[in-house]
Amino acid sequence: MSFVPGMGILKGMALTLRRFFAPKVTIRYPEVTADIAVKYRGRLQLLHDEHGTLKCETCFQCAQACPIECIDMGGIDTKGRYAVHWGASETYGERREEAALRRAGREVPDPTYARFEAVDTAAVDRILEDHDYDPHRMLSILEAIQAEFGRLPVAALKQVSFTTGSWYAMIYGTATYYRHFRFEKTVEQVAVCRCTACLMQGGGRLADALAAGLRTGLGRITPDGRIRLDWLPTHPAGAPAPLVTLDREPQPEVTPANAATWAQALVGEHPATRTVH
Repeated sequence: MSFVPGMGILKGMALTLRRFFAPKVTIRYPEVTADIAVKYRGRLQLLHDEHGTLKCETCFQCAQACPIECIDMGGIDTKGRYAVHWGASETYGERREEAALRRAGREVPDPTYARFEAVDTAAVDRILEDHDYDPHRMLSILEAIQAEFGRLPVAALKQVSFTTGSWYAMIYGTATYYRHFRFEKTVEQVAVCRCTACLMQGGGRLADALAAGLRTGLGRITPDGRIRLDWLPTHPAGAPAPLVTLDREPQPEVTPANAATWAQALVGEHPATRTVH
């Protein structure tokens, strides 16, 4: 800081004069293009690995961290189970094509995109009220929502995110971490208990036999989309071990010896004509 009166004005005028006689950097754009700096950040581009797969885990972190909400995501999650979306077109209810044209100047193809179905938000609000709107009880909230709708609808997750203030990415990450959660509609669910007692009694061999009979894996649906094979999160009181449930109904007749045959019969029969024991 100078104590000489008028020194600040002199320094300012000196800077102005130096800039006035310096070479000009103005270019006639777009006829003349400027050199792109090494650290320039332009249009986002996803990279591919050596197998041709996108190096994106669909975690939504980039979309939710974007301060101007210009990132619009859409695709299949890493487990190949559900089409997920995030961005301005979802947040503000715009049409995806219009939003993409407005931001990028071109249409972004996304054949997997479909507007999520609406659900009864009153049921979601009731579940949140029972859990005191506490985001620390998110696992219990998601289990209650799945018990209510038979799956985790996107509209319900967005309602939970809006009401509790939790990031949608964190809610979706919690739901995809546990195998007993599902997002798609399925006719029936076959579940195998994984408690210590059931595993000691052959629960692992039982799960392998069911997977072979259903021609699918744990956490996945059958090729016809009718049946989903899951782990049972808790063992019901008084139920036998090892335990298999069909739409939450215990199936005591299923054992590791006949599990494959039972699963094959389940796949071959129409769900409307089969009797649940």
